[in-house]
Amino acid sequence: MSTERVRLVGDAAIEILCDLGMRGLTHRAVDAAAGLPPGSTSNLARSRAALLELALARLTELEDAHFGELLTRPLPADRRAAMAELLAVSTHKMIEVDRRRSVARYELALEATRRPELRAVYDDIGRRYRDQGVAMFTEAGTADPARQGRQLVAFTEGLLFDAVVGAGGVPTLDDLRAAFAEYLSAVFRDASPT
Repeated sequence: MSTERVRLVGDAAIEILCDLGMRGLTHRAVDAAAGLPPGSTSNLARSRAALLELALARLTELEDAHFGELLTRPLPADRRAAMAELLAVSTHKMIEVDRRRSVARYELALEATRRPELRAVYDDIGRRYRDQGVAMFTEAGTADPARQGRQLVAFTEGLLFDAVVGAGGVPTLDDLRAAFAEYLSAVFRDASPT
């Protein structure tokens, strides 16, 4: 099984999830969307559960590349401003550039509430992102990085969900900068000055 074929199938599954939702995601539909001969997808993912896990794995690979680039930068002296900018730019990209990917992720999140095997995978991935938030706040020297890291993910997810599938409209990059600056101002209030 080639890595390129797995990526192609994963990308097609993500597109189908965005366009047609969970009901539209079938092995046959993925074969067609990926331009592969019939049966190709089932050679990679025999069951529907395996196809969902493959789509989630590909989505995670794409999001890891997005966040990995941002989170490996060292924070400058003005950590709060740097964190607000990093979070605003990242969230803006997920709303504007990667909007379809965000919709597919929400489809998978809802399906994970009904499939314990997918829930385990989804929870493990979510834990990794929360851990990155904890690491960011630990480096910044905040009062309670574990709690604050979890809350940062919840805050960001709320902004993202509202912009992508909610009724709140699409925030500009400046709107997001202001939102994260205000949020981080409250988090840093109890921390030593940075």
